[in-house]
Amino acid sequence: MEASELATFTNESRTILVNNRDVAPQTIEPDSDSLLILTPVKNNAENTAIYFELIDTLKYPRNKISLAFLVSDSTDQTQQMLIESKRWYQEQAPKELRFKRFDIFRQDFFYALPRDERHLREKQRDRRIMMARARNYLWTRALEDEQWVLWIDGDLEYYPPNIVHDLMAYDKDVIVPNCVVRNDTENIDIVYDFNNWQETPESLAMIKKLKEDDYLVEGYDSLETRRKYLDNFAKNETVVPLDGVGGTFTLVKARVHRSGVGFPTLLFQHQVETEGFAKLAKANGFGVFGLPFYYVRHVVG
Repeated sequence: MEASELATFTNESRTILVNNRDVAPQTIEPDSDSLLILTPVKNNAENTAIYFELIDTLKYPRNKISLAFLVSDSTDQTQQMLIESKRWYQEQAPKELRFKRFDIFRQDFFYALPRDERHLREKQRDRRIMMARARNYLWTRALEDEQWVLWIDGDLEYYPPNIVHDLMAYDKDVIVPNCVVRNDTENIDIVYDFNNWQETPESLAMIKKLKEDDYLVEGYDSLETRRKYLDNFAKNETVVPLDGVGGTFTLVKARVHRSGVGFPTLLFQHQVETEGFAKLAKANGFGVFGLPFYYVRHVVG
């Protein structure tokens, strides 16, 4: 900083700057281009093999990637499969395939929801609050000196090998691709993650009429929010601002989380979990964006 600039500061501000200068050499800065992949899982054994098959396709320096999993309330072999995968990658695999870190955490919330009730509208608020608790536990335990955080669902079946570089190239605080699912009946891909959305004049007008404790959730005919999803944009709209995101494949600059932006477990602007995270990030001055025509694919179900 130039002396002329320093002269404009108060005595207190100059003291702060001096103190910062003295401690800077001892401060751990983010490891350039380092990536922390976070995945909360529950009874995900059937998808674990393809999860690592996809990770192995990523064209990103392996020594820059750390993995962290949170296993919650699982009763199948998910945890054991992760432990075996860690042992193979970190001890038995060639060095060029080893991750910078591979962490497995266990935190049970004792929340039981039958799989056939997973998508019932009346179950969503409690379910999403539990998911928010899991995500907050995971990122606060796992984040160290990484520059980027990537949230990936444990049950995706495809994403492009270059996706990390592609998303980073946009240099956004938070960015998501369009997560689709295969409709085998019509042989087409349709939107899966309706939590990636943009407010519209109509949705904002609807929100003004809500009670303070009203919770909004997407994808239900019984609740028309009139928001704009990633399949509603024109071909020339390749990157668009969003107001809500999901967690199927979400790239976040780590400084967003370090600033205190997590996943609300209480309503924030009528949202919790990932959509609440997007609202909270925007309220704190961060940008949230989506790519309508860049696709990842979720398993059916």
